[in-house]
Amino acid sequence: MSIRLLYTLYKLFFLSLSSISYAKVTPRFPSSVVSPEQLSLSTENELYRAKYFTQTLDHFNYQPQSYQTFQQRYLVNDTYWGGAKNNAPIFVYTGNEGDIEWFTQNTGFMFETAPHFKALLVFIEHRFYGKSIPYGGDKAVAYKNSSTLGYLSSAQALADYATLIIDLKKNLTATDSPVVVFGGSYGGMLAAWFRLKYPHVTIGALASSSPILNFENITSPYSFNNIVTQDFKSESENCYKVIKASWQQIVDTASQPGGPELLRKSFHICKDDMSAGSLENWLGTAYIYTAMTDYPTPSNFLNPMPAYPIKQMCKAIDDPATGNDTFAKLYRAVSIYYNYTGTATCFDLDDNSDPHGLAEWTWQACTEMVMPTDGNDNESIFPASEWIYSDRVRFCKANFNVVPRPNWITNEFGGHDIKRVLKRFGSNIIFFNGLRDPWSGGGVLKNISESIIAIVAKKGELSLEPNDKYMHIVIMKIDNCTSLLIVAFNENYDWVA
Repeated sequence: MSIRLLYTLYKLFFLSLSSISYAKVTPRFPSSVVSPEQLSLSTENELYRAKYFTQTLDHFNYQPQSYQTFQQRYLVNDTYWGGAKNNAPIFVYTGNEGDIEWFTQNTGFMFETAPHFKALLVFIEHRFYGKSIPYGGDKAVAYKNSSTLGYLSSAQALADYATLIIDLKKNLTATDSPVVVFGGSYGGMLAAWFRLKYPHVTIGALASSSPILNFENITSPYSFNNIVTQDFKSESENCYKVIKASWQQIVDTASQPGGPELLRKSFHICKDDMSAGSLENWLGTAYIYTAMTDYPTPSNFLNPMPAYPIKQMCKAIDDPATGNDTFAKLYRAVSIYYNYTGTATCFDLDDNSDPHGLAEWTWQACTEMVMPTDGNDNESIFPASEWIYSDRVRFCKANFNVVPRPNWITNEFGGHDIKRVLKRFGSNIIFFNGLRDPWSGGGVLKNISESIIAIVAKKGELSLEPNDKYMHIVIMKIDNCTSLLIVAFNENYDWVA
């Protein structure tokens, strides 16, 4: 994945690159319902078939332009489906902010459970991402300004999913087949919200690593980076201390004669023109994204990485072979994230490529996805900092001429006093979180009712890896809950976990 993209998408959080600002990077949402390296099928014809649905541009207005349509991509695997006559279930993945093929190829859990349930698998791409681009698929037009990007929202996406699912079931003569929605990270948020908004379309949802409480003041803005800090600190106290002390070292070195060149050579940066701020963002991105993908097996979701990459990073930092050379230690550590294959000879901090089509998340972060995550207390692995909403406002007005709506998500989907509210009307949602995942701080970690349950992986990162003994137990719990949910639907009674 592009080095530059991972932090330029969120430059609204670090407007001044002349100071330490790596902690201002607001991470995006890597999918969490994953089984890294589990799927051996690699071609489209083996793993899924791509189809397209003629989707309405605007579901909520009746102006002439609202009736425009676009082609929305979805992927189907019917290998294990028991068929409409048997009311076999349909498992639907609610697509994230990127190319749906990328998420499908890294979502092994659904493929692993489909044979047991004889389920049809459907992966729907989110509007404005991948190949599901309005305005005839012309990105130059679709991404032109706020007038066209205004149709990119979570509510429109959920309506897309409902419309497509209803039409698909009709065409398959499968109106009695129960639908269960699955999603990880932003897709997990969409899955949970879809169950709440469209209970007549889906019987239940599995929402993995879905920080639906990471809005307004429901979750502390310090939570995310506190978990990142603990992930590193739990591996090695020395590792934590080296990283924590390094930021001032970088600033001090950059201000000295010959310092920028020393930094460039130490971290193998390709270009001579390099600021301390861009280097700090590059390093911070590696730490944060490694924390989010600290899987117990080798993975290739964001970048090729070994099993337990945080452990490997800390081993590199603690290695006595590097002596007291902090920069050598850091370089070896972040190479676990950026260059585990060893093929890169230098790094271009200005690389702005976007291989997975993630860039339009910036629009969503400037409108409704206002998720405070960049606060740092004095114990943080990053220097102390505050969440500053006004920084985002300035960025969004400058780039899109819009002002974010920080209260909209809780107005639309709820979040405050969630246990009391959902206990009154919600049902059939499984929330799954790994406590080493930084997004777990904004997740639902306790059961809300007998059918809105929280499954927590305390010992590991968020990975549904069947070869891991502990995660096998977690998968059995999810599998049993899904079974109960489908049986309850077929037998016309309420599900009780």
